[in-house]
Parts: sequence; structure tokens; C-alpha cells
Amino acid sequence: MAFKVTPWEVKGNIDYDKLIKEFGLQAFDSLPEEFDKFLLFRRGVIFAHRDFGKIVSCVINKKPFVMMTGLMPSGKMHFGHKMVVDEILYYQELGAKIYLAVADIEAYNSRNPDLKELRKCAIEEYLTNYVALGLDLKKTDFYFQTKRSNDGKKSNAYYSLADLLARHATFNEFKAVYGEISPGKMCAALLQASDMLHPQLPEFENDQIPTIIPVGSDQDPHLRLARDLSQRIKEFNFTQLSSTYHKFLPGLGGGKMSSSDPTSFIALTDSPEEAEKKIKKYAFSGGQPTIEEHRKKGGNPDVDVSYQFLRFGLEPDDKKLKQIHDDYKSGKLLTGELKQITADKLKLFLKKHQEEREKAKKKIALYLDQLL
Repeated sequence: MAFKVTPWEVKGNIDYDKLIKEFGLQAFDSLPEEFDKFLLFRRGVIFAHRDFGKIVSCVINKKPFVMMTGLMPSGKMHFGHKMVVDEILYYQELGAKIYLAVADIEAYNSRNPDLKELRKCAIEEYLTNYVALGLDLKKTDFYFQTKRSNDGKKSNAYYSLADLLARHATFNEFKAVYGEISPGKMCAALLQASDMLHPQLPEFENDQIPTIIPVGSDQDPHLRLARDLSQRIKEFNFTQLSSTYHKFLPGLGGGKMSSSDPTSFIALTDSPEEAEKKIKKYAFSGGQPTIEEHRKKGGNPDVDVSYQFLRFGLEPDDKKLKQIHDDYKSGKLLTGELKQITADKLKLFLKKHQEEREKAKKKIALYLDQLL
């Protein structure tokens, strides 16, 4: 099946090498040992980049840099979303300042015209999970697009940048990224570009501070627009944005996880028992139709969803992961046994995570008034 990767749709068996060529990305040749410590780099889950050398230089020379990302406050936060949090935590450990935007204006214009509900979802569903996973809010600039800052100078600089960028964009560019265009989507796109670029404004960080933005490849059109605008506008001397691209954790039935289909994902608020049932009932198998055939021919871990959950971080030990891979491929490990391994690890993770969620709620409550 021919694959398709756009900001609104991901389907088919994705050829990531072909995607690199089509999107004009750069494959990773080699990285310093520091980056090999991070599971997603080491296992090739993060597979391509643009201008990542700037960030490598910052890490090696212990220079300041920023990681910027955003969240869409709609639906449940699932394991597909967790990948970005893993990257946030990694860059946080490296000393990066984290900029975390709630795309509530984009969500308002495209998904849900209830700002109160969007803010509630952002805090109770997403931010709570982020903090439970380890996000340090003291080292994070967390904000809503609808209310950038209580500091008037910062807020004015952020919104003014979006307005100024409008002069340097074309209608055809918006159409290429968003298809059918509305004024709301155009405003959201310009504000999204401001999200990516505004850490470089003097009201926020030092001028030209390197900024890394990790995304799935479906979000690359937004990066391309922001990168192009940053070089056209002459009022600011922006350094080019850096970005990395991670592979998609497949949904339980294959394809990309979808927040609109509860049978396609494991949510971070699913009970351990519910997660186990979903894996056993819905997780696509790379095994053979019968036990006899599986013992003879072996399974295909590359398409097996249970194995992919392990590869994307649920099994942190590379040696154990390789053993599971080899045993499944040889037929020694059966599909049911592989699903049980994944289900057991999910249950342990979710039990601990949901305990941390309760602690996170208390932390967030202490400064919730400042956020809103």
C-alpha cells in the first residue's frame, strides 16, 4: 500500500528512507556518545533531522539552547504522545530550557470551540502526565497560545511576531500546508511559527539561541513554513530552527495511533488491567496463523505491535530486547507470550505512573493560578 504522511493523515507502510528524500531531511550519519545514551537515538526511532549540528555543538561545548514543543489539548494522552515527553526529559537533562505551548487557539479553530474545556484538558490530561513523567516546571516556560504571559513586554513581543510574519507568507504556502483555508487556520499557522521562533527574541532568551523542535514527520510542513519565514523577515536575525523526526509508534491495529479511536491506543490513564486487555485483544500480531507454522517460520517483529511497544521504550535493556526479537523471529517465542511480556511491562509502568500522577496534581495545584 502506498503510504501517505501529512499533518492530518498518516497511513500505509511508511518507507522512512523515501520520506527523507521526499521531505528533504537529513539522515543521521553519526552522533557523539552523549546522544547514544538516549534510547530513541540509539534505536533509530529518531531517524532524521534538519540543522541538528547546532544542537550537537551546544551539548558538546555546554552552551545554552532551547527545546520548543507544543501539545494539542484534545483527546487522551497516549503512548504515541509520550515519545515527545521522553525527548523533553532528555533535553532537560542536557540543560536545555523547555518551551511548552498549549495550542489552544489552533484547537479552538480546528477542533473544539470551548476554551474552558481545552484548558481543562491541557492541564488535567496532558500537563499532569508530563509532570508525572518527570517534567520540571521550574525549568519550563509553559503557556497557552491564548495567554502567552502575564508580563506585558513578553506577551506583546510574542503576538507582534506572529503579525509581522504574516507579511512574509503567501496564500499558496498556507494552502499547501492546510489545504482548505480559513482565516482561523491562517492565524493559527502564524502563531505556531511565532511559538517556534519567539524564544530567540530578546524579551525571552539571548538573541539567536539555538532551538530544537522534535516532531513526527507528519508535522514537517509546519517546520518548513516557520523556517522559511524566519529567513525572510529582516527585522530579526533569527538563527535557523533545528528539528528532529521520530518514527510513529503504531496504533494497536496498525497505522498511526489516533486519539479518536480508543481501540488504537493505550492511554496513560488506562488502568493496568484495561491496558492488558487492549494488548491481548487489539494488538496486531506479526506471528503465523498456527502455533505449528509459527514454530517453523517464526514471527515478524518489525510489524508486531507488541514488540514495537517494547522497542519504543517499554523495554529499556537493549540485550533483553534483542533476545525477545531473536526468539520471536525464530519461532521460539509465541505471539501470546510476546503479548504477555508487553502487557506485564505496561501494567508495571501504568501502576507507577498513575501513582506519580496523583503527586503531580498536588504540584500543579500550587501554581495553577499563575498558569491561567
